Amino acid sequence: MVDLLAIVPHPDDAELLCGGTLIRAADLGHRTGILELTAGELGSRGTPRRREIESQRATEILGLAARRNLGLPDARIQNDEESRACLVEAIRELRPRTVILPYLEGRHPDHRVASQLAYDACYLAGLKHHPASGEPHRPVKVLYALAYREHTVKPTFVVDISDVFERKLEAIRCYGSQFDGVKALGELYPADVSLYELVRIQNAHYGSLIRTAYGEPFYTRETMQVDDVVSLPVSTF
Repeated sequence: MVDLLAIVPHPDDAELLCGGTLIRAADLGHRTGILELTAGELGSRGTPRRREIESQRATEILGLAARRNLGLPDARIQNDEESRACLVEAIRELRPRTVILPYLEGRHPDHRVASQLAYDACYLAGLKHHPASGEPHRPVKVLYALAYREHTVKPTFVVDISDVFERKLEAIRCYGSQFDGVKALGELYPADVSLYELVRIQNAHYGSLIRTAYGEPFYTRETMQVDDVVSLPVSTF
């Protein structure tokens, strides 16, 4: 069982989107995990076997308590009954309190479909009479990762990952078959710098929004609660 679970379409997605948040949560004593929907077998670079080996290395750096792959078809993820049932079983097994999903929009169709599929499965997993195996469980919180998007909503909040950013980058570098020599991938648009430098630039931008070195942005559909307005961080001036 885990406290925080990132549900993503492909190996390496979680490292890019929320690797720093996963590392920080593990450092705080939370049990963290990644649930991948596909093996990324249709990717233009590398092989599923090499990506599996790379993900094993990244898992150690992230300090994950669990990592699963559902084996759904890459680039053909469907929000259908069979896929939902498969994901419901995994959610009931891992029983996360908080779930991180890709944002609702994206260039890659798997990212868009995976977001809605995982959201639906999180709800269905709590239904007592849903036929999927396992005891009912519904996560308390769903977060959407906003990183690397050109057109997006303003983040609900940003996680300060300044102290763990280099470890996040180390985990991303594990996927050399995917990222070495690359300047664009998935939601990362081409730039005149390496993908690794682009990750640094993006995380530095979001860190600047909360007056820190590096940050990861998230969006929630529901309004966040504040108990003490006097102690709110991030200076207005």
